[in-house]
Amino acid sequence: MISVTYCFPFSMDGESLMASVLPNTDGGLLTKDNCALVFIDHQPQMAFGVASGIDRQLLVNNVLLLAKGAKEFGVPTILTTVETESFSGPMWPELLDVFPDQDPIERTGMNSWDTPAFREAVKATGKKNIIMSGLWTEVCITWPTLNMIGEGYNIFVVEDACGGTSPAAHDAALSRMVQAGAVRMTTVGTVLEFQRDWANREHYDALMQLFRDHGGAYGIGIEYCYTMVHKAPPARKVPSS
Repeated sequence: MISVTYCFPFSMDGESLMASVLPNTDGGLLTKDNCALVFIDHQPQMAFGVASGIDRQLLVNNVLLLAKGAKEFGVPTILTTVETESFSGPMWPELLDVFPDQDPIERTGMNSWDTPAFREAVKATGKKNIIMSGLWTEVCITWPTLNMIGEGYNIFVVEDACGGTSPAAHDAALSRMVQAGAVRMTTVGTVLEFQRDWANREHYDALMQLFRDHGGAYGIGIEYCYTMVHKAPPARKVPSS
């Protein structure tokens, strides 16, 4: 005889066991006003070690889409690097160019939360929802994520703007963080969550151009729609003569 156990999302007294919506969010959603973004260790030596399955050029593209999207919507952003001079090299120049007036917080430790200047920068944003992007997922994202959850922050990990040293390392890190309460995100979804309503025209044109530049097939579709349906000229940076 086979014994079968059925699992239901309710306790014995009928109360729901489903996870509740995270506090300090807009009904579970991020907005441009309720979150901050952290970029951790986007440096050459760290990128060399990424072997989690994502193409490195796609990784760079996703990071830039996330960074430029956050800047467009005014989301507070923190940059931090580790052992720049002795091992890892400077932060990617394309990312630094998005925030030309910002110097990355330099660290010696692998866990950003161990560095007082980083903790102070996060606290100074006044936000309880922190979006994370960085290298490597299993170390420099997981460790501060666990510490920050313990300090009462909601952590959102943009997994396709992160990279680990192997598929197993990346997946195990994501599982470990989710078990602790972190939320998995993706780049396009995160940036669109800032926009949320297409009736909001303040960032509309800039967002469309951003997706043209970094949105892959989505961006190609936008360009096609503009030129073929709306008969707009191609979005060339150098007009034809």
